[in-house]
Amino acid sequence: MTTVDTLITSHNPADPSDVILRIAAPGAFAVADAVERARAAQPSWLHGGAAARSTALAAVADAVDAAAAELAALAVREVGKPVTEARAEVARTSAIWRYYAQAPYEPVGAVHEPATGPGLLLTRRRPHGVAGLITPWNFPFAIPSWKAAPALAVGNTVVLKPAPEATACAVRLAEIVRQALPADVFTVVPGGATEGNALVSCADVVSFTGSTVVGRSVTRAATDRGVPVQAETGGLNAAIVLPDADMARAATHIAAAVAGYAGQKCTATSRVVAVGGALGPLRDALADALRAVTVGDPAAAATVSGPLIDRQARDRVVEAAEGLSVLSGGGPLDRSGWYAAPTLVEKVPPGHRLLHEEVFGPVAVLLPADDLAQAVRITNAVPYGLVTSVHTGDLSAVLHGLDALDTGMIRINAPSTGVDFHLPFGGTKHSSHGPREQGRAALDFYTSSRTYTISPAG
Repeated sequence: MTTVDTLITSHNPADPSDVILRIAAPGAFAVADAVERARAAQPSWLHGGAAARSTALAAVADAVDAAAAELAALAVREVGKPVTEARAEVARTSAIWRYYAQAPYEPVGAVHEPATGPGLLLTRRRPHGVAGLITPWNFPFAIPSWKAAPALAVGNTVVLKPAPEATACAVRLAEIVRQALPADVFTVVPGGATEGNALVSCADVVSFTGSTVVGRSVTRAATDRGVPVQAETGGLNAAIVLPDADMARAATHIAAAVAGYAGQKCTATSRVVAVGGALGPLRDALADALRAVTVGDPAAAATVSGPLIDRQARDRVVEAAEGLSVLSGGGPLDRSGWYAAPTLVEKVPPGHRLLHEEVFGPVAVLLPADDLAQAVRITNAVPYGLVTSVHTGDLSAVLHGLDALDTGMIRINAPSTGVDFHLPFGGTKHSSHGPREQGRAALDFYTSSRTYTISPAG
C-alpha cells in the first residue's frame, strides 16, 4: 500500500504488481461533511425503533452471507489473508451482525424507588450520536463490524476510516451494509492520517484499533475534546508451557499462534516461556511444528502463513532475528511477494527489541523459567498485557498462580489467538485504553447513562 499526497493505491502483498484499487483520499473537509450527514441522520435512525434497527442489522448479516465467497476472495487478494482464515472471518462477520441484531431489544436502564416521597427514579442509556471508527487492515471485515454493529444497534450512526491497506475491503463492506440501512447511517471515508485526525476531531465517540503510537495520539485528541474513546493497540503475548503439558499439542497450538496469517494479529504469540523440564521437549517440538507450517499463496487452501502486508513489514521480521540463535526459520523466502519463514529464536540478550517491542510477524522467542511464578513475572515484564496462553495438564496446580497474570485475556490449553465476539475484548497497560469492546461491553461504551428523577406535579 502506498499513499502519495492524496492518492491511495492498494497492492496484493502476494503479488505486488497486482494493483487492486487506486483511489483519491477525500481530505479533512469530506470527513467533516460525512460526520455532519451522519449526525443529521442519527435521530431518525434512533427513533425508528428497536424493531427497525434489529431488522436492518439482521439484513446486513444476510447480505454478508450472500457475498461470502466474494468477500473472502477480496481479503485474500488485498491483505494476503490465507483463504481458510478469510472464509472464517467472513462467517464471523455475519455472526457479529446477527448477534447485535438482538441488542436493540435489550434493557436500556432500570427503575428505582425514590428515597423519599412518591415518584420514579430512572436510569436510561442513550447513544452518543456519531461513532468515528478507525480500523486496521488485518481483519478488514470483522473489526469494522464488531465496532459498527453495536454502535448502530443502540442508535448511533457510524463513519468508518479504514486502514489504507484494506481500502477495497472497506468500500465493498460499505456497499453491502448500505443495502440494509438508511442513507448516511453508515459511511466509509478512505484515507490516511489526515482523514483519521479529522474523524477524531469531530465524532461524538471514537473507537480505534491499530498501532500503539497512533492509538496514544487518538486517545489524547479525543480525551482533549471530552468525548468517549477506546483504543486497542499492541500485544507482546506469551505462551506459558508447564512440564506436565502435552508437548505435541502445545507446540501445535503455539505454532499456529506464532505463524498463522504470518503472525499479523495483535493476539499472536511472540514469547514462549518454558517452565522447568518443559524447555528441552518444547524446544524440539515447537521448532518442528514451525518448520511444518505451510507458507505460500494465500489463495491455496493448505496455506497457514501467507505474505507480510508489505516490504517494510517483511524486512522488520527478518531484521529482528538477525544475529540471534535461530531454531527454525530466520529469513525471507525467495518468491514473489513479502514472505518470511516462521521463526523461533532463543538465548536472546536482555534489552533486545523482541523482548520489549511488537514486531507483528511470524517470529517468537523461547525463554526458560524455573517455575510458574517466574514464568508469570517474565510474562508481565513487558509494556503490553493483551493475552496469555497457558498449557498444562493440571488445572488445579495453576489456577491460583494465574491470578497474578497482568493480561486482559487468559486462554488455557488453547492458542493465544482466537476471540469470542460475545465476550469483552481488551488488555492492560499499553495494549488497551478505555472500556472493553465486543459483547455487551460494547453496548455500554456506545451509550451514556442518564438519570431521571420524576416527581408528581404539585
